[in-house]
Amino acid sequence: MELLGALLPLLLMFAVFYFLLIRPQQKRQKKIQEMHNTLQKGDKIITIGGVHGTIDAIDDDRIIVQVNGEQKLTFDRQSVREVVNPD
Repeated sequence: MELLGALLPLLLMFAVFYFLLIRPQQKRQKKIQEMHNTLQKGDKIITIGGVHGTIDAIDDDRIIVQVNGEQKLTFDRQSVREVVNPD
């Protein structure tokens, strides 16, 4: 009985950490991974470095981004922060 009394606060603390920290982070990671998997040529994007451009070409792990209508830069697919396509 004393063991249960000693473990109960630890279990409650773990549950609070799970629901307030771990689970939301897992949801964010899943959403980001889904966004990276659905990137397409023509998507307007912003990279984690703040570069705005349009995807010109894409393969499994790299994208070529057209910036200012003429310059093309190569990035890792994981460097895309968000897709800003107008709906």
